[in-house]
Order: sequence, then structure tokens, then C-alpha cells
Amino acid sequence: MSELVDSGPRTGPPPGPAATPQVAGRWSQLSLLGGTLLVDGTEAGLVTGLFPVIRQALGLNLGALGVLTAAGKLVHVVAAPLWVWAAQRWSRRGVLVVATGLWGVWGVAAGFARNFTQLLLFTTVLAAGYAAAQPLVSEIIGDLFDAPSRGRAVGLLYGALALAGALLGPLIGQLAGVRDGWRWGLWGIGALNILFGLVLLRRFRDPGSGAAERQLAGLVRTARPGLTPASVGSLLRIPSFLVLLGSRLLSGHLLLGTFAVVYLVDEFGFTTQRAAVVLMPLGLGYVAGTLLGGFLSDWAARRSPRHGLPAVLQGAQFAFAALAFLGTQVHYGGIGVYALLFGLMGAVQGVNPAVNRPMVMAVTPPELRSAAFTLYVSVFEAIAWAAFGLGAGLLGDRIGLRPVFLAVLVILMAVNGAFLTLLHLWYAKDVDRAQRELDLRRSEVLA
Repeated sequence: MSELVDSGPRTGPPPGPAATPQVAGRWSQLSLLGGTLLVDGTEAGLVTGLFPVIRQALGLNLGALGVLTAAGKLVHVVAAPLWVWAAQRWSRRGVLVVATGLWGVWGVAAGFARNFTQLLLFTTVLAAGYAAAQPLVSEIIGDLFDAPSRGRAVGLLYGALALAGALLGPLIGQLAGVRDGWRWGLWGIGALNILFGLVLLRRFRDPGSGAAERQLAGLVRTARPGLTPASVGSLLRIPSFLVLLGSRLLSGHLLLGTFAVVYLVDEFGFTTQRAAVVLMPLGLGYVAGTLLGGFLSDWAARRSPRHGLPAVLQGAQFAFAALAFLGTQVHYGGIGVYALLFGLMGAVQGVNPAVNRPMVMAVTPPELRSAAFTLYVSVFEAIAWAAFGLGAGLLGDRIGLRPVFLAVLVILMAVNGAFLTLLHLWYAKDVDRAQRELDLRRSEVLA
């Protein structure tokens, strides 16, 4: 745990917990973090969205997409802890500038790839840099916003990202009609990434660990642990966090964004440009879901601290499974019906980050949140995404993508919803324990 000291002299009896502090400029800082995630995600999404033409240009098969996806995610398992370690010994701001900004040079290099080996190498190195974004950004959001407003902040962040992605997705899809369009896309986004790194260097200000916790107001952090066996052990003793980690491994909806376009091309015969049309409603649906999820998250937590958030998260998994069956297992002919159903799938999928991120923040102490999100996003989610992507690519070449989507997007997601029932047993207790620990920490320092 971090060591805390009193920030100044006092007289009289030790004061109780301070009022919840409000970090200055928190919304402008959130927008900068959102820009980091947007540029990173757009560059990664370009390869999957334009894979049908990349496949043709480089002479690849469907399994290559699975390998690209798996490599990009598995490298997170190794790279994310290293970036978090560097951030703890250097600065979170510095790591974000380098890893998610200037690292865009590897995206530019990927645009020059002449074969699959080169494309795999450059995109994997690129993904190694982007591994820093999710754990550090998620941790910083917890330092910018207090518990009652985190759901709204996360929802607005991911909603804005999804909106931008929805607008960019169809535009990226149109690059399929341009000679070497996928290369121009990688060059352009790589250059934009480098530019945004310079913006971060100039404008971003790190609020500091625990800046939004009322119990830590007026106290100065002098040390905090890194991603060590001890910190991992502390996290793995939190039952509801273990359930959330298990749920990541069952999150089959992660496969949708990677294979959506190629699925509609291969299974239902659409052209790449026509199939890419579903990316807009998918993204807009995600926008609506994140915005709704953000407000629903804060409302549910107030309405029922014990069962509110678990129920919302659980319901989103069941809803996605039902919509995925209708949207991927039935042939309707025109693209319009798929656009509608993909939009609804995006909406229920968008609810997830606005609920699960605040839940992780609520059950973990501030100084362990980077470690928590490294495990949650960069290890468990990356392993799940890699397994689904690699498996879908290999099995898709042999048996087709439709049975793969049935197993992963429908059946596995229903199992995930049932598994999350365990949160009703432990989540409220873990939140109470985390708050008592912060109260005790403050009282010990001020005694």
C-alpha cells in the first residue's frame, strides 16, 4: 500500500474525512485521454476493417486475420506490465506521450509492408506501444473523478470514442476502393498519432494517484507499489475482481468488431464497401450504449448499491446474446436489417465499459488500479481477444464463420451472463471493505 503523510500542520482534534475533492480541469484532461484511445483504436481498426483488400493485396487467407489479431493482443500481456512499471518509475504522462503518441511511427512503417511477415511485425510492435493506453487511462480516470461520477465519465469517454469511430469507420471502408488505400490509411493515422503525442506532451497534466478520493484529500502520496507479485496477490484476494476477470475470458462480443466486415463479406456475399456500412450503426449504437450505460451505472449504484451494477452488467450480456443470434445467424438479404441489428448489438455492448470500469475502481485501492487494469484489460481481455481471434480465423477457414459466431457471440455470452450472478454475492462487500480501508488509512495518518 502507499505511504501517506499529512500535507500540512493542524491544531485541535484530528479532522474526519474531507469533502470529496474535485480535480481542476478534469473534463479537459479526460478529452485528451480520449484522443489517445481514439487514435490508437482507429489505427488498430483499420487493419481489421480493410482486411478483405489487404488479404487480396498480400495474398493472405482468413487465418492471417486471426494471427494479426492474436499477436496484437498477446503482446499486450508482456508489454502492458512493462509500460505500467515505467510509468511508476518515470511518469504516466511521459509513458503516454511515447507509447501511445510517438509510437505511431510503427504505424507508418506498417503502411510500407510488402508481405505478411512485415505487416505482422510492424502491427505487433505498434500494438506493444498501445498496450500502455488502457491500464493507464483507466487508472487516471479513477484519479480524475470520484465514485459517484465515474460511470458518467467513462460512459461519455467511450461514447465519444464510439461516435468518432462510427464516423471514421465507413470512411476507412471507402479506402478499399482506392489503390493502396489501406497503406495511405496507415500512413495518415500513424502521422496523426505522432502529432497527438506532441499535444499530450504540451497539454496533459497528471492529477496524481488518489486525487479524487475524499479520504485522501489533503494527504500526500510518497510511494506506491508497482505491478509486483504482492500487488497481484492483493488483487486476486478480492472475490468480485476475480469474477470480473473470469467474465473477461467469457466476453465473446470482443470478436464482433474484428470480424464484422469480413463476416458479412464471406457469409452473406456483400462487397467490402457495402459491408463496411454496418460500422456506422455499430459505432453509433455503441455511442448510445456508453452514454446510457454511464448514467445508468451511476443511477443503479445509487438505487441499489448491492445489486444495481451487477444487474446492469449481467443484463447486457444476455441482451447481446439474443441480438447476436438475430444479427449473425439469419440471412435477410439487404444490408439494412444487419445495420439495425449491429447497431443494437453495439448499444448493449457499449453499456459494458461504463459499468465494469467503475466496478473495478470501486473494489480496488487507488495505488493498485493500474495493476488491476493491467490484469483486467491488458492480460485477461487480451488473452480472450487473442484466443477468439485466432480461433475464429483458423476455424473460419475450415468450417465457416457462422458456427463460430454462434458459439462465441451467442452461447458463450449467455454463459457469461449467468456467470456474473456471482457478483451479487460479493460486490457490495468488496466496495465496503475498500472504503473502510481508505477511512482507516486517513484516520491513522491524522491521529
